[in-house]
Amino acid sequence: MIAIGGAIGVGLFLGAGGRLASSGPALVFSYAICGIVAFFVMRALGELVMHRPASGSFVEYAREFIGPWAGFTSGWLYWVNWAMTGIAEITAVAIYVSLWAPDFPRWATALITLVVLLGVNLLSVKLFGELEFWFSVIKVTAIVVFLFVGISLVITNADMGGGVTASVSNVAGHGGIFPAGLGVVFMTFQAVIFAYSAIEMVGIAAGETKDAKSVLPKAINGVVYRIGIFYVGSVLLLTMVLPWTLYSAETSPFVTVFSRLGIPIAGDIMNLVVLTAAMSSCNSGLYSTGRILRSLADKREAPAFVGKMSSRHVPYGGVIFTAVVYVLGVFMNAYVPHEAFDIATSVASLGVIATWITLLYCQIKLKKKADAGEIERPSYRMPGAPVTNWISIGFLVLVVGSMGFSSGSEKVAFYLIPVLAVVLFVGWKLVGARQAKSADPITAAADSIAAEQASASSRSNEPEDKQPVG
Repeated sequence: MIAIGGAIGVGLFLGAGGRLASSGPALVFSYAICGIVAFFVMRALGELVMHRPASGSFVEYAREFIGPWAGFTSGWLYWVNWAMTGIAEITAVAIYVSLWAPDFPRWATALITLVVLLGVNLLSVKLFGELEFWFSVIKVTAIVVFLFVGISLVITNADMGGGVTASVSNVAGHGGIFPAGLGVVFMTFQAVIFAYSAIEMVGIAAGETKDAKSVLPKAINGVVYRIGIFYVGSVLLLTMVLPWTLYSAETSPFVTVFSRLGIPIAGDIMNLVVLTAAMSSCNSGLYSTGRILRSLADKREAPAFVGKMSSRHVPYGGVIFTAVVYVLGVFMNAYVPHEAFDIATSVASLGVIATWITLLYCQIKLKKKADAGEIERPSYRMPGAPVTNWISIGFLVLVVGSMGFSSGSEKVAFYLIPVLAVVLFVGWKLVGARQAKSADPITAAADSIAAEQASASSRSNEPEDKQPVG
């Protein structure tokens, strides 16, 4: 549920509308193909978790199987993913609210959303857990309700208004399954991978899970078939209930469907549901990035400020640092409101793809060490390794490459790749120089005293009961 709840966000609730409008029913194949790659990523993660459950998840595996620089890089890229995802989420909230208040500035809605969620995250972990629980219940329930309603509409060939009837024939009846050609379908892979992002969060939870080695294989296997139901099933139903030509990037496809049911309040209820789903993902983004940054700060791979803990046991330094980046989303909604969502999701997908490639490659290294007799390979294994790993990695690299041929916001993200590479390279060199300086006996002694003082201060703020939240 952590993986599915985290992944059900604007990538599906909002992003699917624009992708359906551009590629048509062929989007179903995009979700299916990317779902297969997601399956292999989850299985690779599963084997790594069985090898050694770690709260740091892929960051710790990158350190172990590739090197310290890989842990630094993957940690910061994952932060980029969630930082950009948060911008996409507050943008989605602004789009949803504009359905009710079209004249209210989107940037103002984005700012209000950010302030509210920042307050929730800074007040207490318990409040975050309570809010996130109810957010998750709402959005998972909404997907289940849509599946039942959608199937009923198709079976009964319901009248959807405007001379449109819900029917299986809608899939191929409006220009065919590939109305825009195969090339456009390939260009949707990046957006679909963004929609699947956060399924890897099950690995982050593994380090804090009781009896992880018996629980995690079931959880990971469960994610696989739920992907087929929630994602592929939902998009397929959307193409059956209404012709793909009736969807748009400016409205959630689920809201579009419920608005045509003839029940005045149905569309508003679904709009409220997808709004809470966007707030949920943004809420999770602030929470997770705060913990990731604190972990990096503990290893002196991030500014000391982001590792600060409050008396309420919140890593407020990391949360505030991420929230400052979210302000960029407010400006984007003020100056490029119609492009803000796609730009944010495109950049975020770079972090997702980097994380997935890291997991796949770490499993290759694990198998290589096991074959050499250096470690024992777990019984829960990546199927077809290392062939399936390399095929999946090759696919993900092609997706990144395809972004450079896009005429839309994906090209912005593609051109940011060398910028990110330079920033990470310089950052790692600075970290290396800092660590080398610490290796000097006199400097190390001074740093040790400072670290002990900081640790004592942090411990005084830690909760006595360290039971997991919620």
